[in-house]
Amino acid sequence: MKVALVHDWLTNLGGGERVVDALGSAFPEAPIFTSVYNANGISIFKDKQIISSFLQRWPLSQSKHQLYPMLRRYAFESFDFSDYDVVISSSSAESKGIITNTETIHFSYIHTPTRYYWSGYQDYLDSPGLGLFNPIAKFFLPKVVGTMRYWDYAAAQRPDYLIANSQTVKDRITKYYHRDSDIIFPPVEIDNFKTTTKTKDYYLVVSRLIPYKRVDLAVQACSELGRKLIVVGDGSELARLRKLASKDIEFVTDADDRKVSDLYTNSRGFIFTAYEDFGITPVEAMASGVPVITYGRGGASESVVDKKTGIFFDQQTVGCLKKAILSFEKNNFSKDKIRKHSEKFSKDRFIKEIKDLINEKYESQHQNKAL
Repeated sequence: MKVALVHDWLTNLGGGERVVDALGSAFPEAPIFTSVYNANGISIFKDKQIISSFLQRWPLSQSKHQLYPMLRRYAFESFDFSDYDVVISSSSAESKGIITNTETIHFSYIHTPTRYYWSGYQDYLDSPGLGLFNPIAKFFLPKVVGTMRYWDYAAAQRPDYLIANSQTVKDRITKYYHRDSDIIFPPVEIDNFKTTTKTKDYYLVVSRLIPYKRVDLAVQACSELGRKLIVVGDGSELARLRKLASKDIEFVTDADDRKVSDLYTNSRGFIFTAYEDFGITPVEAMASGVPVITYGRGGASESVVDKKTGIFFDQQTVGCLKKAILSFEKNNFSKDKIRKHSEKFSKDRFIKEIKDLINEKYESQHQNKAL
């Protein structure tokens, strides 16, 4: 079975890229096709065969890939997969729109239906996150979004099988793409995190600092309650968040993986404020034995167990989060039970489930052809 992998872009390390890394472990000989690749921004694929598109040579493509959504569709449609039995696309944007022949089986692992066309359209229109290019994005997006939704819907019909990373995303796939999907939770490197019986008196946020993540809620709530909070991450919201923060809030923008792991281990609680597709950071916190205070919608509501591995709050408001923090501080959580729960989301589990599904569909298709 000759396999190829496809991903929207490889420019920085996030949850989607960690999925590709796990897929690369499952299928070590598979090359990775992508629109643009920035080896300086992401190093975990240095030993892989990366095949990038014509966009690789375009101005700013490796640092501002968001500028080229309409061209990315052509980039992915230009790849030739006729030599492969199976192609697995990892998609939150255009990579699911690759074109394969009838002999090639295409599985698409959907992180979410393209957020800036569907569920997050208004968020992106309000805050595109492109710095100086924001006015351009705000001007053009309303003019092209209808056409791009049409293409995105058509592209989502091309894969033979869709895989959702959570029930939340499965529901979005049904709503926006009118298709069914299997659920396989994304991989988390559980073994990279450790627990301790001694914790320090601070809460923790680990996140890209962009508007829809709603890190402002954690900053304001902890400021008003006088609780120490460490915010790990960088992004377009950093300057605004610093203005909102009291002296109890610390920002860390350059932490490496080891530093982040230590911050998880020693924190009293992890705060997750986003309405997220899945959300890997709450699982990383639980792998450290740390309970999670999370918004009770989206993927985090599927990984965190209310009052057992964390506490839910039901509205994205400062007031609701403050009540959740005060409730959290009255509860006793078992670090061992929290760590054990996190193992349901391990990388080994992901690899087994993805390989089982692909082998099952591949063998079934070949048996049908034989008949």
